[in-house]
Amino acid sequence: MVLEGGAAQLPPRYNSALKAGQRGTTQRSGYMDRVKIMSAQERELAELIVSTLNLELSAAEVDPDAALYREGLGLDSIDILEIALAVSKTYGFQLRSDDSDNVKIFSSLRSLNEHVQRSRTK
Repeated sequence: MVLEGGAAQLPPRYNSALKAGQRGTTQRSGYMDRVKIMSAQERELAELIVSTLNLELSAAEVDPDAALYREGLGLDSIDILEIALAVSKTYGFQLRSDDSDNVKIFSSLRSLNEHVQRSRTK
């Protein structure tokens, strides 16, 4: 951060990304490279998942495009059942265990959120 005339300014490489409308996708290395932009609904669902499963990470650290099951977030089938129950209670619709689309629905936070937004009654 550069201070010029008492005002904070971002270094040029950040300004160009912001001007291009790419907030949060600058070329920095490390943690920020892995951060994906989450919608408010995705953030709410991530918070539900983190609190339901008592995960040792924050909702902001959940990659909305990463796999929920096994790789990615590393959840197992019991975790998925717990999420389904929490989603049912919170959003007012049932996630059925015999739904042929479950693999797609639970493929990522983003995919689960899309299904929740289409199906919710609350």
